[in-house]
Amino acid sequence: MPTRSSPLAAASITVTVLASSSAPTPLYGTYAQHWGFSATTTTVVFGVYALAVLASLLVLGRLSDHLGRRPVLAGALAVQIVAMLVLATAPGVPGLIAGRVLQGLSTGAAVGAAGGLALDVDPRRGAVVNSVAPPVGTAAGALLAAAVVGFLPWPTHLVYLVLLAVYVVQLVAVLRSPETVPLRPDRLQEARASLVPRVAVPAELRGAFAAGAPIVFAVWALAGFYGSLAPAVVRAAFGWGSPVAGSATLFLQTAVAAVCVLLLRTTAARTCVLVAAAALTVGMALTVTALSAGPPGLARALFFTGTAVAGVGFGAGFQGGIRTVVPRARPGQRAGVLSSLYVAAYLGLGLPAVLAGALSVHDGLLPTTREYAVAVVVLALLAATATVLPGRRETPSPCTPGTPETPGGTP
Repeated sequence: MPTRSSPLAAASITVTVLASSSAPTPLYGTYAQHWGFSATTTTVVFGVYALAVLASLLVLGRLSDHLGRRPVLAGALAVQIVAMLVLATAPGVPGLIAGRVLQGLSTGAAVGAAGGLALDVDPRRGAVVNSVAPPVGTAAGALLAAAVVGFLPWPTHLVYLVLLAVYVVQLVAVLRSPETVPLRPDRLQEARASLVPRVAVPAELRGAFAAGAPIVFAVWALAGFYGSLAPAVVRAAFGWGSPVAGSATLFLQTAVAAVCVLLLRTTAARTCVLVAAAALTVGMALTVTALSAGPPGLARALFFTGTAVAGVGFGAGFQGGIRTVVPRARPGQRAGVLSSLYVAAYLGLGLPAVLAGALSVHDGLLPTTREYAVAVVVLALLAATATVLPGRRETPSPCTPGTPETPGGTP
């Protein structure tokens, strides 16, 4: 784990934990056959995970700023190993929920510490990899699980065992890596104080946070739809029951998002948010149109085109929100500030998806999908409005990502 020279090793932990979070998506169809899954059960399992991440972010998100990156990451990876064992051996829905709770608690601790470590090693490239890692991980998890379900035996076991092996390697690497946080004599007292649940946004960053958090919420609300309901929508609207077809939507959306982050890495953060709002509007319009399009071939083409365009919105919006806030944070604030943005992300990921699952029972799956698409567009437009409001002086000007984006160039 060459943390002295590259933030990529730290970002690989974020990739893996996000891959684990999306891995169950292609398996929901298999679970439905074995355990009688419904769309509502799917969103409950999905929502429980998101709530566990939120709780962990609020309690553990700032811990590595005081206790050090290495112990927090080592503990989080150890819990992920246990979670993979629970998921691989789950006999029913309660076991699946228990595994997802463990997974969520570990993820909340890991993403802040890993993101902070990437910024410690290289603030310039760390800001970029912190934007790229979540969509790359989400796409990789969906693709891995779909391949296992479609082509390999033991679909509900093997994918978790593969991820478990990756976590073991990463845990060994973390234990062998140097610490990047200067440890003060009163660090234990500071660490205990940091466990009080709160969103850690320093006063000087609150204006920037208010500008960046809404778009983060909006784009992760989109990811919540593709991670929970999209496979069921593909089956209901197009008659595609294959796990590969169902997970292809999540993979396409997040893979496009990752490419978009790289292409827009030198674009101003405010411009990224505006691009995101436009792309989400167009992408959701195409997706809704596909649900009522006549010929099946045309409907599928529109749906996947809309998914790809929405992926542009995800990538542009997420990095726009990250780069509006995180590069301004001082070294002792990085994990806390990044965790606060992830709070907005996981609120967007979990709450709309759970609400959509409840609505689908009464309104039907496809009408709920149309309502969800409209809600995502409204959220994105509100976020874009918040970004361009006069007086948002904290919003970064065009610069290379990861550079301290304040007047005079000081952190």
